Amino acid sequence: MPRVLLLSTSDTDLLSARASGADYALANPTRVPVSGLADLAEGTDLVVLRLLGSRRDWEEGFAALDGLNQPLAVVSGELLPNPELMLASTVPVGVAQEAHGYLAQGGKDNLRNLHAFLCDTVLLTGEGFDPPQELPAWGHHERAGTTTATGSVVSVIFYRAHEVSGNTAFVDALCTAIEAKGGTPRPLFAASLRTPDSGLLGALQGSDAIITTVLAAGGTRPATASAGEDDEAWDVGALATFDVPILQALALTSSRSTWLDSDDGLSPLDTATQVAIPEFDGRIITVPFSFKEIDEDGLTVYVADEERCARVAGIAVRHAVLRHKPNADKRVGLVLSAYPTKHARIGNAVGLDTPASTVKLLAALRERGYRVGELPEDGDELFHALIEAGGQDPDWLTEEKLRGNPVRIGAAAYRSWFSTLHPDFQESVEKAWGPAPGDLYADRSADPDGEIVIAALQADNVVLIVQPPRGFGENPVAIYHDPDLPPSHHYLAAYQWVAGTVQGDALVQIG
Repeated sequence: MPRVLLLSTSDTDLLSARASGADYALANPTRVPVSGLADLAEGTDLVVLRLLGSRRDWEEGFAALDGLNQPLAVVSGELLPNPELMLASTVPVGVAQEAHGYLAQGGKDNLRNLHAFLCDTVLLTGEGFDPPQELPAWGHHERAGTTTATGSVVSVIFYRAHEVSGNTAFVDALCTAIEAKGGTPRPLFAASLRTPDSGLLGALQGSDAIITTVLAAGGTRPATASAGEDDEAWDVGALATFDVPILQALALTSSRSTWLDSDDGLSPLDTATQVAIPEFDGRIITVPFSFKEIDEDGLTVYVADEERCARVAGIAVRHAVLRHKPNADKRVGLVLSAYPTKHARIGNAVGLDTPASTVKLLAALRERGYRVGELPEDGDELFHALIEAGGQDPDWLTEEKLRGNPVRIGAAAYRSWFSTLHPDFQESVEKAWGPAPGDLYADRSADPDGEIVIAALQADNVVLIVQPPRGFGENPVAIYHDPDLPPSHHYLAAYQWVAGTVQGDALVQIG
């Protein structure tokens, strides 16, 4: 059987070709030095190049391919053919156009027939082939080991390209994590969310939450480059009609080691398409749970991180359960920024009136049936009440205020939370601030062991809390000497307390 070299900037093309069983040599031209193209082509009978972009984007590569003796078919990495690229082929343009049809549809069956088509048409082998088969725009993903669950339904949307190439282990891992959290996963693949198929929208009916791993991109190229599909823009309105939480689960375009080693964490592309743009759509951003890794064949596959999958699944299932809880029973925490920890900086946000925003938000919650309790309805009055309840400004925080603050955490409770952290983390915290619970905002008047006091107002099911110090303003020198040191005890304790108070119902940052 003749051997075909497939060079494609779409990793899903390469995965589908490998799964097809046909005799392919495979490589992504963006990860191969131009000088190595001749070695790749050695021993092959025909070359196919599927390129995202134009000829000008890869002039050196085309020059190297011109020096090969094998027939060459050049096609576009987009769903639509590119005449300029096809004219760079040495096979007839009609052959290149048909080859594009197989690749545009994708999947192992089409890649197997592409191989046979090229061998028959160009090399005259007489194998026989089927024409390109159009794949469904969406569908249900069948996975092994599925259990019968009766919890809240969490739909998971991912690219069709992953389904047809068999690159679905990361989806299976996320679904398994959802089941472990008590939810019922419903995995669905889709070619695009630009104009969602009516069938896909029907399949999403009954979801209590939706997780999407599909990129949100303002143009075709970022989305296609990363996932192999054409998704120019989101149809925000169609998904919004479900009135359910829609969460963005981050399937990063980098490896896990790159993510861990980077001070930024996310690449600019991932930040834009998986955080910034989805937030404008009202999406709830979660955490990275999957990474692109190179396998033994030099191809990239998506590999999930079990612990991060559990994190995404936990967030999704809690949101799904919360949807069925009456507003009157939901508990909400509103966290006001404050850095440095001065009274004048509570809720600071440039150009915004945070006290007025807080009051409006509380009024909106009350109108929708949340139990807000008795809180001042004037913004300035509300913030002064919060300061009076036990502000964190060290210039004004007296021993009397410490003793009188009703919102506090005992040392034993704090140490139980602290003990769950990694030993190295615990050591670095105590190196900076001493044994738990530390001395910052600690009241020992009633208990020599100490109680951490928190600046907060609690009214029925709403907690209004000032963001605790984050390691500067109080003993900042330790932070400067060791950038890996975490925030103060008080910061951790306050968030542990408010999280326990609202029991995962809702936590909103203001300012």
